[in-house]
Amino acid sequence: MTLFRIDSSIRRQGSVSREVADTLEQAWVQHHPVGKVVRRDLAAEPIPAAAWVAAATYGGGERTPEQEQGFALAATLADELLAADAIVIATPLYNFGINQLLKSYIDLLIIDPRLAPGTQPLSGRPVTIVMARGGGYGEGTPREGWDHATPYLHRIFADVLGADVTVVAAELTLAAIVPAMAELQPLAEVSRTQAHELAAATGQAHAALVAAAA
Repeated sequence: MTLFRIDSSIRRQGSVSREVADTLEQAWVQHHPVGKVVRRDLAAEPIPAAAWVAAATYGGGERTPEQEQGFALAATLADELLAADAIVIATPLYNFGINQLLKSYIDLLIIDPRLAPGTQPLSGRPVTIVMARGGGYGEGTPREGWDHATPYLHRIFADVLGADVTVVAAELTLAAIVPAMAELQPLAEVSRTQAHELAAATGQAHAALVAAAA
């Protein structure tokens, strides 16, 4: 059984999304020791924009070498995703929206006909979105509704691909390094702790779900 993990934070050290995803991964391994973890780090290996452009502009007929390469990479990404029994996507919120590295991945991924709208190839499969938000975007905050990444990811993975999506979010992650947010550090720690707790519970639950279905 396979857990497929996607990381997209440009920070290799001090990344909260990576840290919380580590907790989920550890819980998965602990409760599903015969399973394996496959990883794709989009910061270490970014998806080239040229690959999507080439594949997206194909209009039929003979493909150019660039288009062949674009479709081949899309197929590789689709193969990885479809081979997984559970998926975790770790990402920060950048400028109120989706991380460009992750967006490029999704744009090319759904070029593959197996993941086209209407196919729902991940129907019933557990997908966890681990979201790290530098500020506060919860209900009642001044920036409630400013997180445009989480709804987008839910739309793609739940509504388009059919997955059973869980969101694990840590907020106020910049409180420790931005002086103007210093007074929010206690709230940030609470949010971070809760995110780790939910990640651990989710990893355990998904391992049990996959093992029971095997």
